[in-house]
Amino acid sequence: MEYGKIISVTGLGGLFELVGSKKDGAIVRSLDDKSTKFVASRVHNFSHLESIEVYTQSDNVNLAEVFQAMEKSSETLPDEKDAGAVKEYYQQVFPQLDFERVYASDMKKMIKWYKAIKANNVEIKLSEASPDDQTDQSADNDDVTVEQETKVEEAQEGHS
Repeated sequence: MEYGKIISVTGLGGLFELVGSKKDGAIVRSLDDKSTKFVASRVHNFSHLESIEVYTQSDNVNLAEVFQAMEKSSETLPDEKDAGAVKEYYQQVFPQLDFERVYASDMKKMIKWYKAIKANNVEIKLSEASPDDQTDQSADNDDVTVEQETKVEEAQEGHS
């Protein structure tokens, strides 16, 4: 299971693997009980874990960075129901977290999600665009630039 396919669905507890998508929703599999179901996009919103950022005292960081710090830490995971213990845990594991903007409920959710990811042996790493994709995109951008330059030159010639 890939980290890039893990999503959170509003209104549904836990995390899900994105199995497939349709124009009116998505087919998801629960990481908790492995049940598969269709979730309508007009009722629910989907958030890829890869796209979630966390407030820090400087720049925001991707949630994966927080999970990786949790993975490297020797601290034991606190009971997510104890807000004080959760905050103390993050002060040890990820001290740059902005504790004024990251709510206790968010910190608790990150612990629940981390436990679910580890229980399902998901490797915590962001997916990367292949070098071919980046080359294609830059080639497309070059074409646009050439077209724009040509139109500017034609417009200048027309006004001469």
